[in-house]
Amino acid sequence: MTAEPNVSKNPAIHRGDPVTVDRYSGLARLNHWITAVGLILLALSGLALFHPAFFFLTVLFGGGQMARFLHPWIGVITAVSFAGLFLRFWRYNLWRGDDSRWMGRLSKVLAGDEEGVPEVGRYNAGQKVYFWVMSLCIAVLFFSGLVIWMEYFADSFTIEQRRVGVLVHSTVAILAICTWIVHVYAAIWVRGTISAMTRGNVTGGWAWRHHRKWLRDLASGKPSDSE
Repeated sequence: MTAEPNVSKNPAIHRGDPVTVDRYSGLARLNHWITAVGLILLALSGLALFHPAFFFLTVLFGGGQMARFLHPWIGVITAVSFAGLFLRFWRYNLWRGDDSRWMGRLSKVLAGDEEGVPEVGRYNAGQKVYFWVMSLCIAVLFFSGLVIWMEYFADSFTIEQRRVGVLVHSTVAILAICTWIVHVYAAIWVRGTISAMTRGNVTGGWAWRHHRKWLRDLASGKPSDSE
């Protein structure tokens, strides 16, 4: 194995036992958790409104009428919060040639063997796919939600448009929920990922194993992208 790079050239890397690396700032973490809580509340209230089998979930929001009132407003807050995440991280999620090669070796990654897999920058290909799928889902949910928000837009769209809006909103919501579940599972599966978004840093060993190119760039003295 190639020796780990010198860690003395970037203030984002801190010597110690173990070495730690700054990954997310306090504002980025706050932005993330506001979005995460918003998505959970949207899933719960949305399911409650989607099918009678889930209506019991309205008790979490003070009843059916309150759930119906809160759901779109939570959606607006979540969309605005996610927009902040998008502006912070879109440039780190642009697809590169190595990402396609990484996906081609996904079976090795899932088996816990990352040797011989292209070195990963700030995010791996799977994380990038999640980022862009959720970006698309949230954009579609926001605009389709406006179409069916009767309190403010009842006169802005036809009945046919609202029917299409309900179908699109529901279908994309199911996709978003499934995608989010995969994201949470992956974060739990890769030890150290959740703590990165709670404490803001990771160990040097974690960065070397999972995001080696990112660590090399930091160690070589390039500007830190640990937002």
